[in-house]
Amino acid sequence: MNIAVIPARGGSKRIPRKNIKEFCGKPIISYPIEAAIKSGLFDQVVVSTDDEEIAQVALAYGASVPFTRPAELANDYAPTIPVIQHAIKALAISNLKTACCIYPAAAFLTTSLLTKAYQLINENAADFVMPVIAYSCPFERALKMDDQGLVSMRNLDNLDQRTQDCEVLYHDVGQFYFGSAQAWQNPSQFYDRRVKSIQVPKYRAHDIDTLDDWQLAELVFRQLDTLP
Repeated sequence: MNIAVIPARGGSKRIPRKNIKEFCGKPIISYPIEAAIKSGLFDQVVVSTDDEEIAQVALAYGASVPFTRPAELANDYAPTIPVIQHAIKALAISNLKTACCIYPAAAFLTTSLLTKAYQLINENAADFVMPVIAYSCPFERALKMDDQGLVSMRNLDNLDQRTQDCEVLYHDVGQFYFGSAQAWQNPSQFYDRRVKSIQVPKYRAHDIDTLDDWQLAELVFRQLDTLP
């Protein structure tokens, strides 16, 4: 059995009611719910929430909300892994094979990406699979700024280093973590496990933390039909 768990607490601070805020005409949480259902990979698509309004929206778009997330797992500091562990325990599925944590603002998530991740888990190629993207600029060329707005090189040793010679570094896209049930229930430090990545195109990687982020993401989302 395979499940998707969408952790969607009610107390978002930077964008109030973020998880059900309208994004291109629908609550943003509807997009990952629909992608998970459409993929056909999951026996259950579960929303873990402490908020009744979020629960009702999730139900309206086809997810299940079989439990209420405890308050201690719904504050600003609650990490993801205990939230998924709580969901797995609450569901009490004896034959659970995989679980995929999908974030509620992952409007750019695709079914093909979920399928690729599932295949890697199913082939025992990794304990977890996550989407990543390369940083646009190399860290070696980073600048720092003082209180007067004056900038300087963060590391002068890299002053003459060419950008094409810099190491390519990556960051988490923040859409999902697909993992085996065993890996979720017995995690060491996340990156101590076998974590495999899938690179996504830049136009599908949007970390939506501010209203500016939101507006930019909507502009790009509306153009998706014209992009490859």
